[in-house]
Amino acid sequence: MSTVLTFATGVAMTLGGLAVAQRFRGFSAQKAQDYAKLEPRVDIRKHLSGPIRCEGVIYGPFGRVTSRFTADMEGRWDGNRGVLAEKFTYDSGTKQDREWRLTIGNDGRIVAEADDLVGKGAGQQEGAALHLRYTIRLPENAGGHALEVTDWMYLVDDKTIVNRSQFRKFGIKVAELVATMRRVDA
Repeated sequence: MSTVLTFATGVAMTLGGLAVAQRFRGFSAQKAQDYAKLEPRVDIRKHLSGPIRCEGVIYGPFGRVTSRFTADMEGRWDGNRGVLAEKFTYDSGTKQDREWRLTIGNDGRIVAEADDLVGKGAGQQEGAALHLRYTIRLPENAGGHALEVTDWMYLVDDKTIVNRSQFRKFGIKVAELVATMRRVDA
């Protein structure tokens, strides 16, 4: 019995150590300052402005694609306050309209609001990247769960952003999103 208990304790400690290492060394551990020297520099007032076309995939907890989508977005700014309207179409035929209300400070800090957020989101743009952290409440037909989200957006060129987001429940990754956003010439 002692050998089984020792083995189980060892497995639990290893899994716990891996979870801690991933939390502090992986995707969630990135900081905006990690990208401060990269060019071109992202400015959401410019790069999330006007018409934007988005394509992406959502991965489930086991890394398999669970959904694909396209979205037409429109960003409008008045100084440091902006609105990003999103119209999603999923491979299932489901449509979803969302709207972000964004405020950017002179230091690059971002405050994000949307009707499906629990409270406000917060983030930072720095160099060629920006990140946001927020809690989103899924629609009732998707379970109504509140998920912790970490968004990272990386400016590829003057018109293209690659977005990677992870969704967590109780600290466990339950989904990941990867998408491109390209400004459309008027």
